[in-house]
Amino acid sequence: MSEIIAPVREETPDSHADAEGLFPIREVARLTGVNPVTLRAWERRYGLIQPVRTESGHRLYSSTDIDTVHRILDWIGRGVAVSKVGKILARDQQPGEPATASRSDTELEWRQWQTQLRLAVSAFDDRELDQLYGQIFSVYSTTVVFQDIMMPLWQQLLRHQDRFGQASEWLFFDNFLRTRALRCLQMAYASPVPSVLLAAIAGECRELELLVAGLLMSSDKLAVKVLGVGQPLDELTLICERTRPQALVLFSNHAPGSELPSRLNRLALTLDCPLLLAGDASDLAEQSLAGSSIGCLGNDGRVMPRRLQQFLSGLLDS
Repeated sequence: MSEIIAPVREETPDSHADAEGLFPIREVARLTGVNPVTLRAWERRYGLIQPVRTESGHRLYSSTDIDTVHRILDWIGRGVAVSKVGKILARDQQPGEPATASRSDTELEWRQWQTQLRLAVSAFDDRELDQLYGQIFSVYSTTVVFQDIMMPLWQQLLRHQDRFGQASEWLFFDNFLRTRALRCLQMAYASPVPSVLLAAIAGECRELELLVAGLLMSSDKLAVKVLGVGQPLDELTLICERTRPQALVLFSNHAPGSELPSRLNRLALTLDCPLLLAGDASDLAEQSLAGSSIGCLGNDGRVMPRRLQQFLSGLLDS
């Protein structure tokens, strides 16, 4: 039975709301494109957002709440039902890791770098962007550079392409990062170490996401060769026969369809190397793939290379 929605009441914030960096529901609706009725439903039915309340009962949302709304929209756009988004958001919070002051300071540093990057992107300034990229790389690991600093800004620009000028800004930044990620991958693959192949499931990720995944999986003990976006799955067996990789990794950031397990198992039967799944799809499909020969690597740059090495060493079962 569908929930009866009460008549919409305009919520007016208390006068101190803006001073505290909080936003009324109508402003959140304007910023995210999600109407107030839906925002209330996400709060009541699923607990996805928890705005604060004023003494008069009005909802006020923080910038973190607005970011959560964008993340919800991103997951829905990938085919995940809103009823399942809560578990994914909880997983992304990295349970068990305390929100210490030092971590808050680190995240503040990352945001400060992102602010400088954002200014360079908005000015379409190649030189400044390249200088900032070099400075960030001199301070942080590859995982932090891409997963914690670069890609969140890339995703933010991607979300707001409907705003005038931001489509061009996103394309500028996307091209810059693809060039740098590809260069890093080529350098890693030139090393005389065992290699794995990484391919995207067609239509289920963008090129930069695939390149970054390959970069984060690479290590001094294992190189990752990334196949072009659009690679036909039915020809992967041929490529593996000719290149003899240590493993074949498929990548997807979309919600897996019901046919994915059987599709992957059919492919695995034709290969002489392990078949693994990475990206957000691997977390979502892990239960349906339990007991199969398909291993799941996740989508965290701190976890993927370790799990990959463990699978190849036989220390983890599929």
